[in-house]
Amino acid sequence: MSEPRQTTDVETNPLLKAWVTPFATPPFDEIKPEHFLPAFEQAFADHSAEIAAITNDPAAPDFANTVTALERSGKLLSKVAAVFYDLVSAHSNPAILEIDKEVSLRMARHWNPIMMNAVLFGRIAHLHENRAGLGLTPEQLRLLERTYTRFHRAGAGLSEEAKTRMAEINERLAQLGTGFSHHLLGDEQDWFLELGESDRQGLPESFVASAKAAAEERGMAGKAIVTLSRSSVETFLKSSARRDLREKVYKAFIARGDNGNANDNNATIVEILKLREESAKLLGYPTYAAYRLEDSMAKTPDAVRGLLERVWKPARARALADRDEMQALIAEEGGNFKLAPWDWRFYAEKLRLQRANFDDSAIKPYLGLDNMIAAAFDCATRLFGVTFEERKDVPVWHPDVRVWEMKGPDGKHKALFYGDYFARPSKRSGAWMTSLRDQQKLDGDVAPLVLNICNFAKGAGGEPSLLSPDDARTLFHEFGHGLHGMLSNVTYPSLSGTSVFTDFVELPSQLYEHWQERPEVLQKFARHYQTGEPLPDDLLQRFLAARKFNQGFATVEFVSSALVDLEFHTQPAAAAQDVRAFERRELEKIGMPEEIALRHRPTQFGHIFTGDHYAAGYYSYMWSEVMDADAFGAFEEAGDIFDPAVAKRLHDDIYSSGGSVDPEAAYEAFRGRPPEPDALLRRRGLLEDARAA
Repeated sequence: MSEPRQTTDVETNPLLKAWVTPFATPPFDEIKPEHFLPAFEQAFADHSAEIAAITNDPAAPDFANTVTALERSGKLLSKVAAVFYDLVSAHSNPAILEIDKEVSLRMARHWNPIMMNAVLFGRIAHLHENRAGLGLTPEQLRLLERTYTRFHRAGAGLSEEAKTRMAEINERLAQLGTGFSHHLLGDEQDWFLELGESDRQGLPESFVASAKAAAEERGMAGKAIVTLSRSSVETFLKSSARRDLREKVYKAFIARGDNGNANDNNATIVEILKLREESAKLLGYPTYAAYRLEDSMAKTPDAVRGLLERVWKPARARALADRDEMQALIAEEGGNFKLAPWDWRFYAEKLRLQRANFDDSAIKPYLGLDNMIAAAFDCATRLFGVTFEERKDVPVWHPDVRVWEMKGPDGKHKALFYGDYFARPSKRSGAWMTSLRDQQKLDGDVAPLVLNICNFAKGAGGEPSLLSPDDARTLFHEFGHGLHGMLSNVTYPSLSGTSVFTDFVELPSQLYEHWQERPEVLQKFARHYQTGEPLPDDLLQRFLAARKFNQGFATVEFVSSALVDLEFHTQPAAAAQDVRAFERRELEKIGMPEEIALRHRPTQFGHIFTGDHYAAGYYSYMWSEVMDADAFGAFEEAGDIFDPAVAKRLHDDIYSSGGSVDPEAAYEAFRGRPPEPDALLRRRGLLEDARAA
């Protein structure tokens, strides 16, 4: 990396100084919003100079002076951007959000001329054409192919006129994606429902405690509120005996970004879809979905649709059968109303209690957050030989954030893991994994700094946070992504950790969920938060028996969202001029049960509209689930969920290889064959429905 320009900023700006913290971690306690723009200025300038040096190198292109040089470039930009985007998502404030508007535009303006640089692309293309004779290692060959593909798909081979237009589109999309995200956060911050004493019928004590903690977080000490974080809403809808309040909370939740106010996302969606369609056509593709899916495991929209429709029919049939049973339950209770979407979770819990003698509130006291973190760590230790030790000396962005050092089987430092688990107004909703630094070995061993961000309800008054089974699964899911980043063992930064196809990236995370619900794990770590008693065996058996319950609903709300995403990016953008009408039309087409809403309605579908990472790619979770359900079978066939030989293959072929191997080859190296498609339906308990369909 070129030396930073000598300005007073270098002396005073913590983002530009060397980080003299444990493991050279970001000094969050020193970083202020006003430090970011000067740091980005410096980072953009450094990176542009590095790219110019590669582009103008008089020497003939070779792997070292072109591809490796590109890998070494932009270190300061990566460092500053990682810190900034962590704060934007996990602990924002008005100043940070204002800077985000400018940075998103500047970032697009910085990257456009790099990714469309004809001379630089010429060097890469020359190497790509002659790759067979370059004597490259398999990882180097993979990196060259991915680098060539990345530049080609960004428009580096377009005419100058087309490049100019593509740059304009990219800039505008960056602004729109940031706006979408800010609108969603705004609607989530603006709304809450205060719960008086008479509003708490049916709510478990643990929920009331977390509702009080949420009120305190908003400066309303002594009160209790429902917020629009998913864990707050879903628990309320399952538990509240007040049908009028369930309706109010449900309607607020599904209306985020669709309220006709300053945070409305409808016009933003229309413009995003038009621009994506135009960019795909500039690159020679009929639709944006065709463009996106070409560089994925699925390859085509038809392959995606085939998977989703195969799962849709049995899931819908199961959901409709459950609906009829719940309607009968309402009638039995003397209810004179038709089951509505805000009733589904409430009556599903009653039905589950009736069928399996189980409800979530019975097991929550045994799923304390600390115990589930310990369980996730213990599974990693037993599978991969890594250990975790909490560190109190690493600076963090919020007092609730915790940090652990991960050591390898040899006892040497391997990674730092940051856990930020609680919902707060400054954090966007959802759960995600990201990194502050990626693993690489290009210039010595660089250890990763990996983050898990969740939105669990915080316990009030010193009480521990208690997780629902869904929350516990989410914790293991995100930790699976975290392990993908921490166990990475590649040379080049662009191939590190989770730098893989979107429809492969969910395999390590979804596979890890399987361990969370195993008796061997629950018997050890599910302990009552007050007494320390282990989970009673009969409750464990009832929990295991109830796992496949309500899978029709869960599958319908997911698959419908994935199909709507696919249609948004397959049909002409003009078809979605009225977003609500488009949504309604598509749901009618597939026969969506009116009692179930999309898991993500368009105006709050951050996966596909805050950026393009999952655009035309929300199906990826299900594509990966085919593999994860099949992959866990390798452990079951071995008769031990921690079988050392299977775990070693899992480590070597999936978790540590990052993007250095083609995903199909990586999976087959682990499993010895391609995935078996029925594994997904079997896992969800839908195989019989599929055969009947």
